[in-house]
Amino acid sequence: MPLRQRLENLPVGQKLLAALLVLMVTVLVVANLTFITAAYWISHESMAPQALQTIGKLAAQPQLAQRALADAEAANALLKSLDSYTPLRAAAVYGSTGERLAQLQHGSKLSLPKHFDDLPEWRLTEFRTTELAPLPGVAGGPPGHLLLIASSELPMAFYTGTFTASVGILVFSVLLWMVIARQIRRLITRPIYQLEELTRQVTREENYALRARPGNQDEIGSLAAAFNTMLSRMEAREQQLKRARDDSQAAYDAAQGLAEETRHTNRKLELEVQVRSKIEKKLTGFQNYLNSIIDSMPSALIALDEQLYVTQWNKEASALSGTPLDEALNQPIFLAFEPLKPYLPQLKSTVEQHRVAKIERVTWQRGEVPHHYALTFYPLTGSAGRGVVIRIDDITQRLSLEDMMVQSEKMLSVGGLAAGMAHEINNPLGAILHNVQNIRRRLSAELPKNLEQAEAVGVSLAKVNDYLAARDIPGLLEGIHGAGARAAKIVTHMLSFSRRSNRQMAPCDLPALIEQAVEIASNDFDLSIGFDFRGQSIVRQFDPRLGPVPGTANELEQVLLNLLKNAAQAIHQREHPNDPGRITLRTRLNGPWAEVQVEDNGVGMPESVRKRMFEPFFTTKEVGQGTGLGLSVSYFIITNNHKGQMEVQSTQGVGTCFTLRLPLVQPTASSATQGQ
Repeated sequence: MPLRQRLENLPVGQKLLAALLVLMVTVLVVANLTFITAAYWISHESMAPQALQTIGKLAAQPQLAQRALADAEAANALLKSLDSYTPLRAAAVYGSTGERLAQLQHGSKLSLPKHFDDLPEWRLTEFRTTELAPLPGVAGGPPGHLLLIASSELPMAFYTGTFTASVGILVFSVLLWMVIARQIRRLITRPIYQLEELTRQVTREENYALRARPGNQDEIGSLAAAFNTMLSRMEAREQQLKRARDDSQAAYDAAQGLAEETRHTNRKLELEVQVRSKIEKKLTGFQNYLNSIIDSMPSALIALDEQLYVTQWNKEASALSGTPLDEALNQPIFLAFEPLKPYLPQLKSTVEQHRVAKIERVTWQRGEVPHHYALTFYPLTGSAGRGVVIRIDDITQRLSLEDMMVQSEKMLSVGGLAAGMAHEINNPLGAILHNVQNIRRRLSAELPKNLEQAEAVGVSLAKVNDYLAARDIPGLLEGIHGAGARAAKIVTHMLSFSRRSNRQMAPCDLPALIEQAVEIASNDFDLSIGFDFRGQSIVRQFDPRLGPVPGTANELEQVLLNLLKNAAQAIHQREHPNDPGRITLRTRLNGPWAEVQVEDNGVGMPESVRKRMFEPFFTTKEVGQGTGLGLSVSYFIITNNHKGQMEVQSTQGVGTCFTLRLPLVQPTASSATQGQ
């Protein structure tokens, strides 16, 4: 196995110790080398030159110098005296002539120049420290020279001291390394070994309840804490797995039981599928039945999605809008039903705010007749998303009924007033009429008592009557009597308006009653008013299916007579008649009602007048021509006495149509009692 792989496979503690050991050895070697190099440099650059200078000064003394220059032996003697200097590597003595007299060398011999003149060139190639000391000549002769060459080696003591210091440092380093190794083993290697052993124990025993001892606040401590967290989660996961295994086993046992039930259930399902197929057929038929119900509803029903596109459209919506179903579906509502375009904000608000919105009354033309409708917007929610359902109800007839109910309330409200006024007015009217009759009797010449009283006072009764006739007193009395009779008639109408008598209903032939009322209106008409009823065109449109109707003949005849007179007066009031006057009389069988219509092409009336038409004492005629009770009494006769309905439709400048509805079944005694 390669050394590198062996090092990589060492434990972490050994790796740290080996790295520390290498580091310490490297530091020691580098320090020794540095120390030796520094010592050598100091010796070579500082100590050697100084030593050579000192030796040169000692040898240059005149006594020694002159002796050495004498001959070669004296020169060798001088060099031998210098042999004891350790820094000296080599030395040479050059005489006054420049010739080399003697030389001294330690170690391997150096190649020294033989003549002084070659010395400068040699010194340029020599890397050792050299010193050239002049030697005084003999008897003032030319001087000689002493060449000193320093040694490049350090002293042995230096090496011995350096080695001893290195050994000491090494021993100290080894001791320090052992102390550090022990701490590394305690702080790093031992916790790692413990964590490793715990890991093997968990793996061997599969016991996730074990935990590592908490260590220091370092990476190993964090690793131990993370390992404990992992063990906690593994323990929790193991418990979950155990519970899951238990649940799985329980589920398996339950599944075994359910499997048997499933086999029985499958058998039942086969039967249920057959039954369900039959039910689906019935549901399909029921869905078609519901669609038929929706289509047969009298209200228009329109379903819209969130973008206000049509999703449902019944037949009444097609009839009201004129748009067929296939053209309306998936179209914007303002295109499929243009009259709803002004109500788009309300539709959007219903979808967004999920609130019901109602529009009490709108008026649209249906053909040539205006109809009134009530709009209701319902929010729609479901799996398909939001939407809105529009319901459009025709309330034209309901509004007419409400008007009639208002009129009925007004009739009932003035009933008590009419009864009280009738009783209060009857007393003075009776006295007036009675006194007028007495005045006429007291002025009559046919009564003997009147003649006796005239003679007793000396007055001629004939002359008194002549005087009264000259002053038109009988005419005044006739006017008083007529006014009283007219007031009495009004009181009679008021009494008839305020209470019912015990009348008996009998089958009435409506066409016969209408003909009789027309004949009375033709004969009983005052030409002084300015028009003739007989000049009007009478159009009769009688339904042959209509049979006798329960009612009181004289009351119905009174109502018809009032309507005929009003129709004739309305025709007469036209300023520029373009066509002759026409009164149309109709009878029609309409469900539970028998309808009678009196229609004219007179001046018509504005809406404000039409709403007050049945109010007591309300009239548009001039003073003296109407009391305002004709239509109110007629309305009371139809609605209260006969439990029917009475309404009027009028267009100013076109004409008026009164409609009477009488029930085909005679009211019961209880309902008659409630009407009282």
